[in-house]
Amino acid sequence: MNDLANRFERSADWREADIAPAFWLPPESPLAMPRQTLETSLETPVEPAEAFQPATSPANIAARRLAVFGGAAVLTALVAIGPFVLYRRGGFDGLEALGFGVFVVLVGAIACWFCTAVAGLFVLKTGREQDDLAFAPHPPTPTTRTALLMPIYNENAEAAFARLAALDASLARLGASEAFDIFVLSDSTRDDVIFAERAAFLSLRPQASSRLYLRRRTKNLERKAGNIADWVRKFGGAYGFMVVLDADSSMAGETLLRLADAMQRNPGIGLIQTAPTITGAGTPFARMSQFGVRMYGRVAAAGLAWWAGAEASYWGHNAIVRVRAFADAAGLPILPGAKPFGGHVLSHDVIEAALLRRAGWAVHVTAALDGSCEETPPTLTDFIQRDHRWCQGNLQHLRLIGAPGLHGLSRSQLGMGAMAYLSSVLWFAGLAIGLILQLRYPVDWSSFWYLLHPSFTPFMLTSLLSGILLIGPKLLGCALVLSRPGERRAFGGGAAVLKSMSLEIVLSAALAPILMIANTRAVFLTLRGRDVGWRPQQRDAQGLAWRDALRAMTWQMIAGLVFTAALAFRPDMALCFAPIVLPLLFAAPLAVFTSRLSVGERMARAGLLATPDDHGLSATPVVFRPLARPAPTSASQPPQAASI
Repeated sequence: MNDLANRFERSADWREADIAPAFWLPPESPLAMPRQTLETSLETPVEPAEAFQPATSPANIAARRLAVFGGAAVLTALVAIGPFVLYRRGGFDGLEALGFGVFVVLVGAIACWFCTAVAGLFVLKTGREQDDLAFAPHPPTPTTRTALLMPIYNENAEAAFARLAALDASLARLGASEAFDIFVLSDSTRDDVIFAERAAFLSLRPQASSRLYLRRRTKNLERKAGNIADWVRKFGGAYGFMVVLDADSSMAGETLLRLADAMQRNPGIGLIQTAPTITGAGTPFARMSQFGVRMYGRVAAAGLAWWAGAEASYWGHNAIVRVRAFADAAGLPILPGAKPFGGHVLSHDVIEAALLRRAGWAVHVTAALDGSCEETPPTLTDFIQRDHRWCQGNLQHLRLIGAPGLHGLSRSQLGMGAMAYLSSVLWFAGLAIGLILQLRYPVDWSSFWYLLHPSFTPFMLTSLLSGILLIGPKLLGCALVLSRPGERRAFGGGAAVLKSMSLEIVLSAALAPILMIANTRAVFLTLRGRDVGWRPQQRDAQGLAWRDALRAMTWQMIAGLVFTAALAFRPDMALCFAPIVLPLLFAAPLAVFTSRLSVGERMARAGLLATPDDHGLSATPVVFRPLARPAPTSASQPPQAASI
């Protein structure tokens, strides 16, 4: 084995030193995974998912959903009073009716998210996050084998294998290594990346306590979904569960044991999705995202788990899946027609969850487990690039909402995914309609002074409630942390929490119009048939050059100039539109500022946007470093397979 490893390392071309296939993979254990149908017209009707009630579905799930969505409807009606009274005075014309309709749809979406956060705060403050799944505090070693799958595509091999090494060490510390096998499923296409992956694999394998395997596909069919499906069809029969990871995922061994134990105790569950937090942030943009998820994301995730019940969704990573259920029910179809709405299913995870639930399996999200982490794009432009890909996949779901047999909540989640991007179009349209309506009238400085000295009117009620709905989830997450002394100290103390929350609100408000234009553009490009393709995600903080920022923010600055030109005819409205127009005009400087690692480091030293990671309270240790000359020993290797 030493000769193989040394020969591989010395070779300038990995192909010349290709090690026997049996070294890389275990024996095949095939599992059939037929493609499912999502066609709306079928000769044989599909029984609706509502006909199967999973055992883990909460008995009061209907009351939970009524509380959240009923509350959202009431709040939406209250917020709509102001514009309704305003437009009704002179009678609705076509443009006013359109603007009012757009406003109600947007407010309804925000109200649903606010009520979800309220439900989440209730769940967490009353200790009910364990009610549905009851994760064991100290679970035994699983008797069912679990595969840990990390699909990668032209990623930083050293960083990806370091995360796996930390995960492997965590399992070894718990004495659970024998129950878990680790697979790195490479779809990489660049020779330098492929070489680095193999070198990292050869370095880690003799150190790993769990069995470690590396498989590379030469044809990247169906992207990540195809990578996972290919593994299921070849090796899935040997495993009861699989945990799907991204290249930037990390999970604690305790979390994996609790997930596997919950799956063993509940044979009707097909999937449990954790709520990962963000870690490893360096730039201001990434630190803002990390702080927001750690501070506010938990209440939203707990609320979502509370009302979703056994009809939750799947986010594609940091989740445990029952392999045979996935193989039987979640084989993705190839959609008829041209891209972007035809071809392979892009945002596969939500569809896979819907198919599992259609087949009678429970799908849960949980906010009850710590130790599930991921990273975030380091810059605004990297985030926008990733979002463009997600936009294309989520809009593709619009043609699948009517698929036969899906649970009503699964259909709602498909719509919500599309709405995450269509809401930007509606927001932009609402702003444009509002400004056009104001251009009908002459300048009225009394309205300007009203903003400085408001009095209570129906429109004032609308403004007040809208503000509460927008920042309410942030305030609820902050209130939860402040109410728990241990967590408050982990975030740096009460004063640090309040300062960081204020900064995060300002930054997110400034970036919101920029993302609105980016998402609006992504929607229109998708509708025009543009396929964004498959590029590796940028995970390392490199900073953003001014030239790149100016090019990337061109449409934002053009939109800002158009709004500015229109406001020249109604300068009295400038104060109302300033929170939208100023970030658009200064989009490039904001993108550069939030990409600077040095600025993020100064923020960290000042205690701004601090999380428990900054205080060393929840960081995952990295225990693996690539060796200069890998030398695996035969004693550390699992039994060799006969063939790939």
